[in-house]
Amino acid sequence: MNGSDLAAELRDDHETAFSRLGSSKAMYALTGGEMDGESVRAAAAEDALALAETLDSWVDDAGSAAAADLFADLAEASREHAADVADDPELGGKPRLYDALAAQESTPARLGGLLGRYLVAGEHAGQMVGFFVGDADPMAADDFRGLRSALEDERERVVDALEDGCASESDWETARDAADAVIEAAYEDYVETLESMGIKPKNVC
Repeated sequence: MNGSDLAAELRDDHETAFSRLGSSKAMYALTGGEMDGESVRAAAAEDALALAETLDSWVDDAGSAAAADLFADLAEASREHAADVADDPELGGKPRLYDALAAQESTPARLGGLLGRYLVAGEHAGQMVGFFVGDADPMAADDFRGLRSALEDERERVVDALEDGCASESDWETARDAADAVIEAAYEDYVETLESMGIKPKNVC
């Protein structure tokens, strides 16, 4: 097993969830039905700040200097992403996946959970690019293309860190379980949010 293989397996095993998390209905859920540019930017900023908060809490007990450096770097990058996409980014209600992510305690689990988060965030970022293209706002679309590219680069750092941080098959299983938990939490949040708004979540659009 390696990090790239794990990412590919997660995409395959959660294919339905990712197809829906990368749909326009996901934007509707993320913005609480407020499908406008300001709300999309606010949702992206809130997500980034929620990740930064979780990563900050891990730095002091990261288990290794390499993991501590990674968590600190990704936290700072996330704060920069929030500032890049929103004029006054704020952390309000955290998406549910961050509860699942924060619950991870070992380095393999945290890295696996991060991989799951970056896979989810990549789907959201792609849909955000499409939103601004459809909204005839090319500058905003470029902003979110930059975010999507940055998230892809950060995901690859996590993939590389997994290969260093998982020393046994048991470690890889731990990472896989954590990634599953984070992806499932994101999907459950999506489903329950849409259902609370009277929308059937299972049709992809």
